[in-house]
Amino acid sequence: MFVTALILGILGSFHCVGMCGPIAFLLPLDRTNSVKKYSQLFLYHFGRLFTYSILGLLFGLLGKGLNLFGFQQKLSIAIGIIMILVIIIPQQHVKRFSISKPIYTAISKVKSALGSQLKKRTPDTFFTIGFLNGFLPCGLVYIAVFGAIASGSLVDGSLYMLGFGLGTIPLMTTAVYLGNFLKGELRQKIRKAIPVFVVIVGCFFILRGMGLGIPYVSPTPVTEMVDANYNCHSVSVNE
Repeated sequence: MFVTALILGILGSFHCVGMCGPIAFLLPLDRTNSVKKYSQLFLYHFGRLFTYSILGLLFGLLGKGLNLFGFQQKLSIAIGIIMILVIIIPQQHVKRFSISKPIYTAISKVKSALGSQLKKRTPDTFFTIGFLNGFLPCGLVYIAVFGAIASGSLVDGSLYMLGFGLGTIPLMTTAVYLGNFLKGELRQKIRKAIPVFVVIVGCFFILRGMGLGIPYVSPTPVTEMVDANYNCHSVSVNE
């Protein structure tokens, strides 16, 4: 699952550059000092990864709770179906049910805080910008969150979101230096590839939930059986 999250992050970063690239490009890096510049950039990415990991932890906890009630397999199948539906249903219909609408006020506050942080150059600024950046609404982040829920544990959920975040680092770093560098035909090809991969990931979650006994892809669910039959052995006691 970590590998799928990493690939989702790599491909998704082409989308993220369009959404969050302007923030990365506007980072107040100290470009006169290489050591400072790279340490500031590190703090920015660390802030994003920290947010993603915390989100993975929280949603992994939700998945663990569902797992305890025996819903893990059904949940994995449901999440796979949702991923596929999000891609094949026309976007104008999906937007009606956007999960960012109920938290619009909170997102506005995040954007406002980001704006004020981009004007500062204090040591904690870059971590804070990255931390806040991780909360901005993004369809691919939502998909990664679904993956964290399907993982069924705190650690796996956190690792899934961490893998997604790590996959976004190369292109987001490039965006810092080159801004909106993806244009024209290449951008269109990449945008077309992202939905295909999301559908593949959705199919992977469906297979995983079916428990077909395929190692690493669709493992057989482990059920704990309690044997009520006890063998009693007579014990002779020598007095």
